[in-house]
Amino acid sequence: MHDARRRATGVRSGEFYGRYANPTVASFEDAMAALEGAESSLAFASGMGAISTIVLALCGQGSHIVAQRQLYSATLAFLQGPCARFGIEVTFVDGTEPGAFAAAVQPGRTMLAIAETPSNPLLQLVDLDELAALRGPITLVDSTFATPLGQQPLTHGVHLSLHSATKGIAGHNDATLGVVSGERDLLDEIWGYSVLHGATPSPFDALNALRGIRTLGVRTNHQSASALHLAEELQRHPAVAAVHYPGLSTHPQHDLAKRQMRQFGTVLAIDLAGGIAAVDHLLGHLTLVRVATSLGGPETLVCHPRTTTHASLTDGEAAQQGVSGGLLRVSVGLEDPSDLLADLLVALPV
Repeated sequence: MHDARRRATGVRSGEFYGRYANPTVASFEDAMAALEGAESSLAFASGMGAISTIVLALCGQGSHIVAQRQLYSATLAFLQGPCARFGIEVTFVDGTEPGAFAAAVQPGRTMLAIAETPSNPLLQLVDLDELAALRGPITLVDSTFATPLGQQPLTHGVHLSLHSATKGIAGHNDATLGVVSGERDLLDEIWGYSVLHGATPSPFDALNALRGIRTLGVRTNHQSASALHLAEELQRHPAVAAVHYPGLSTHPQHDLAKRQMRQFGTVLAIDLAGGIAAVDHLLGHLTLVRVATSLGGPETLVCHPRTTTHASLTDGEAAQQGVSGGLLRVSVGLEDPSDLLADLLVALPV
């Protein structure tokens, strides 16, 4: 009886109940902590499960959050919807603008500052050193597009580094998982709420993510090199109005990318000059590249953010974020980059 009470009241007791902890999930969390250079990591059933749990664990009625506008649309919808309903005020800023986060912080009231870098889908960056220098709020970075091998927000002084491990970390499009890393005491506090929130990770998905971690370095090295090659070639094509990739010297934040990223990532975005008509033409003529909304897996995937990942944005919000009708997001896989380029060039409108 005394042992049962100890397990029921302990933190992350692995021998009490699966919602509290699981040995396979704990192994994944340990591996992620090592990759992030963190004291601890905490896994969830998805990236959104991680984000919503963190927000609700740290904020309540009357709390204030500062978040960048350039966010994954589901994160944006959560901050604009449930948070507003619960009395949590959110101020949105341009994450690329120096000083924007600091200017929006309300001393004594701002509980959380949320950034996503590189952002989905335009690969815009937030200065991690500047974010970490904020005084007052806990700082959270969605680092999904970079993976821990591309950047480590915690080494800059950020409190929490979050990933949708569904993507590059698991790496095979066969797991749904989220994870956040940081100081053990802070994560234990978040865990205390997470068992009530119930976004519990599957041991099977954690096992698949552990498998993915074993090849993460090899995969991301190849995919990042291929992404840079595609970006350099596609920016020369007359049908392409713009290419968004932090590894390009023409990217407006390339110097920042060189300072805080070790790899420039496996995702790029292209704006087609012909708008939605050009998008329809390209998607209808691809043979190797697949049309799907995920990213980070072994297959190269292309999606149209305006009608998929960011379909919930109003026209005004989409315009403000640069999510145009001609924008495509490309998650580069493990295929030969020359084959990928040939497939895209044939599919582009003349």
